[in-house]
Amino acid sequence: MTIDHLHLLNFKNYAEAEISFSPKLNVLVGKNGSGKTNLVDAIYFLSFSKGAISTSDQHYIKDGQLQCVIRGNFTVQQKTHDLSSALQAGQKKIFREDGLDYTKLSDHIGKYPVVLVVPDDADLVKEGSESRRRFFDSLISQLDKDYLENLMRYNHCLKQRNSLLKMFAESGKQDWTMIESYDEVLTQVGSTIFSKREDFLKEFLVEFQKYYQWLVATETVDLSYSSGLKTQAFKTGLLESRGKDLALQRTSFGIHRDDFVFSLGSGDLKRLGSQGQQKSFVLAMKLAQLEIVKNHKGFYPILLLDDVFDKLDSDRIQQLLKVFPTFGQIFLTDARPDRTLHLLESAGLSKKIFRIDKGEIVADE
Repeated sequence: MTIDHLHLLNFKNYAEAEISFSPKLNVLVGKNGSGKTNLVDAIYFLSFSKGAISTSDQHYIKDGQLQCVIRGNFTVQQKTHDLSSALQAGQKKIFREDGLDYTKLSDHIGKYPVVLVVPDDADLVKEGSESRRRFFDSLISQLDKDYLENLMRYNHCLKQRNSLLKMFAESGKQDWTMIESYDEVLTQVGSTIFSKREDFLKEFLVEFQKYYQWLVATETVDLSYSSGLKTQAFKTGLLESRGKDLALQRTSFGIHRDDFVFSLGSGDLKRLGSQGQQKSFVLAMKLAQLEIVKNHKGFYPILLLDDVFDKLDSDRIQQLLKVFPTFGQIFLTDARPDRTLHLLESAGLSKKIFRIDKGEIVADE
């Protein structure tokens, strides 16, 4: 899969931009703050119907403007599709495929997959379990529509159950029969999500360990799934946690409390791993994501690499560059063009270079 052409109007720091890309390696160079990451985020936006950098769509509208437009032409297995999104201050987002509005944006997820690698990815190791669940839930949802639907249903039911618990605590009166209907849904849907996470991790682990060994040949790593459902039935856990739930005013048992454990050797990666080891671990996860999507869909997703060279030593960079030719379309950003071009030339990689300065883009001929 490739994005062949991108048009931006009043998007972040771009007043207007028209860019045609190489189907292989595209290199975006320019000073920090010039707009390299914004360009990558525009491609991400068209893939996920939302951006990676900001949680609010309104932040993507250029300062002083009332609306913005993002439009791209994608080729998937020899078929070209036109994707566009229009954002207007105070209005509902418009998102279209081939000129037709989506009735549900969730229908778009997974159709035009991208894998984004950013410097903050190391937070997957450093932060709490929510970020790790989000990574795996997002990946599985791109491959399995039923999983996405179940996850949305679970989160909706969980929110309602938590509201009821809060009402119980505030009123001092409890009616657990009201909770039971939510417990039935959480048990049914949550058990399905649990099983799919377990099965998926087995598949993911093979690709992950392969790429970690490619990047760092001398170390052993592992990924495991931690869940209360491994030792207790879902409904039993909900029943036994009612007193605790009432005190906390939220549901304390369920797949929304699960975690994915990252290990280095026989110990915890967060505690024992160096900064370089943690970054290599997460990069291997992203490359495994790339491979898994390709295995399921029959084509590589677009790989977006934002300032990754600043976070890797020279040995890991060289290993990463060696696998570039096996992937599909790649976007690479860097604030140090001389270093980037030297590394790519040393690796014998052909590329198309875009020089970006204050929202202006010039392609090298």
